[in-house]
Amino acid sequence: MIFAGIDIGSRTVELVLVEGGRVIESRQSETGFDPVFEAKKLLEGLEFDGIMATGYGRNLFENAFENAGTVTEIKAHATGARAEFCDAGTVLDIGGQDSKAIRLDNSGRIKKFEMNDRCAAGTGKFLEIMAENLGFSLDNFGPAALTAKKDLVINSMCTVFAESEVTSLIARGADRSEIARALHRSVVRRAAGMLGRVSSSGPIVFSGGVAKNACIRELLSDTLEREVMVPRYPQMVGALGAALILESRAFK
Repeated sequence: MIFAGIDIGSRTVELVLVEGGRVIESRQSETGFDPVFEAKKLLEGLEFDGIMATGYGRNLFENAFENAGTVTEIKAHATGARAEFCDAGTVLDIGGQDSKAIRLDNSGRIKKFEMNDRCAAGTGKFLEIMAENLGFSLDNFGPAALTAKKDLVINSMCTVFAESEVTSLIARGADRSEIARALHRSVVRRAAGMLGRVSSSGPIVFSGGVAKNACIRELLSDTLEREVMVPRYPQMVGALGAALILESRAFK
């Protein structure tokens, strides 16, 4: 039997098909202004025995697709991370709209978590806005930050006030790469605080789109003095988890 997991995020939609616990197909698209339409496009031509949705758009999907189930992002990312790294004990997911820190027990059950979903600070959207303000593409933002020769400080965790600080630094002639590094450090500071409150030791599985950012990975590892493990396709972790949860339920 084939099971599908779909993760409808604020920036992208990911789809994973699994059979016997193994990924047999994966697809991705931009969320756009109509996530249900984008989800339908991803599903074209595919056959499967059931589908589970996660992400901020999961309820929209459930309303639009008969017999679709839903699962929280916390559980989906925990399950997906555990599938990627069988001994995963701590998961950090930073997506476009929110960030989550999750602690798992030895059997993979969720013991504690924290979630930031009320403010753009510390999320992919924050990095996207700041990259644009500094004239970087999102893909080049992290690599540019890694070239900084010295550390500057961005004190505000609020996107609006951080933008004001950036404007002031630019006016004083600060190097763009150094400002970029300071902004990356502010994201890591928030993530490290969340992680410290749920899990104080051991490796961290880093999922979500921001996990592709090399500067965030390096600063996170240096700040916490912990190993940061990144799946090959970190954006697919939520969709993978949703598919595996549905598969496990079907065979109970």
